Amino acid sequence: MPRLTIDTEYLKDTLAEFLSIASPSGYTDTIVRAAVTELRRLGLETQITRRGAIRARIPGKQRQPARALIAHLDTLGAQVKALKDNGRLELVPVGHWSARFAEGARCTIYTDKGAYRGTILPLKASGHTFGDEVDELPVGWRYVELRVDAVVSKARDLERLGFSVGDMVAIDPQPEFIDNGFIVSRHLDDKAGVAVLFATIDALMREKPELPVDTLFLFSIAEEVGNGGSSILTHDIASMITIDNGTTAPGQNSSEFGVTVSMADQTGPFDWHLTNKLVRLCKEHDIRYQKDVFRYYRSDSAAALEAGADVRTALITFGVDASHGYERIHLHALRSLAELATAYVTSPVEIQRDANPAGSLLGFPSQPMEDAAPTTSDPSDPMI
Repeated sequence: MPRLTIDTEYLKDTLAEFLSIASPSGYTDTIVRAAVTELRRLGLETQITRRGAIRARIPGKQRQPARALIAHLDTLGAQVKALKDNGRLELVPVGHWSARFAEGARCTIYTDKGAYRGTILPLKASGHTFGDEVDELPVGWRYVELRVDAVVSKARDLERLGFSVGDMVAIDPQPEFIDNGFIVSRHLDDKAGVAVLFATIDALMREKPELPVDTLFLFSIAEEVGNGGSSILTHDIASMITIDNGTTAPGQNSSEFGVTVSMADQTGPFDWHLTNKLVRLCKEHDIRYQKDVFRYYRSDSAAALEAGADVRTALITFGVDASHGYERIHLHALRSLAELATAYVTSPVEIQRDANPAGSLLGFPSQPMEDAAPTTSDPSDPMI
């Protein structure tokens, strides 16, 4: 089947809209409502779990073995650890990110009495006061504090305004969409993956190809704190592809262009059959791709497997420079991911046995174990 057309303007607009909605892990109700509203506008029925994870299903020719694609709505953030005697707030991170990237960030603090604005600053922020000491302060969450944009000078002032331990802090994304296709922002992990899913749904609902099996689009709300896809799968889902960020950094094979197919992360290899199918689809549909392995990485797939889900999992990513910091991606990667996602959900099911949770060896797949075919050698080759 030919590739479906991806509306890149819709993809960018969706990304911009979701970046504008604060959603640190633990404070995601607003973005859940926005995502459900857009899914219904596209024509999909939705289910929302107690905590806010979302399922949307596009029916196929048969119900099982159902497929799923997943991205997460939550982002990194922070939480108030203490009200300080100087009228500032001590913080702990929500999700795993360095205080190096928190320094200087503008943010919003959500209190019981309403939202306040503020800035995360190092404890020694003024060069005019501390001189060279501003460059000697260690990096870490113990060495930053949140300055609230309100008239406060002590902890009692903060209490009077409604601040308390546990208040959630959302970090401003500060997005830039550059004419050459680069996108720079915080929280591209995983708002960009969410935008890819919506662009995929948009293409499917617009061109209406017949899907071989039911396909579910899942949106998790606690991936950054490790829960992710642990409690959102339905019993009929046999395979799940996570869309998230890859890391373009020294020693990595990821790229800001095309699809980066992750072969393994810190939890181990991804499903061999599903991953190799995705690589074949890239070749068949002329989608640029590269493979990578991530040592310090986990995703919705890991959360689902650790929760006991018996599903085939894979991870396809958009390459991100400076992940969990001021991130940068390219629109080419997002479009490529959406093209691969549409190619996958319209492709035939190869392992029909996956429709049942268990069975005999009949229909169970095989992995190649044969020796590589001999090659003709050049006798002049010095390595012979």
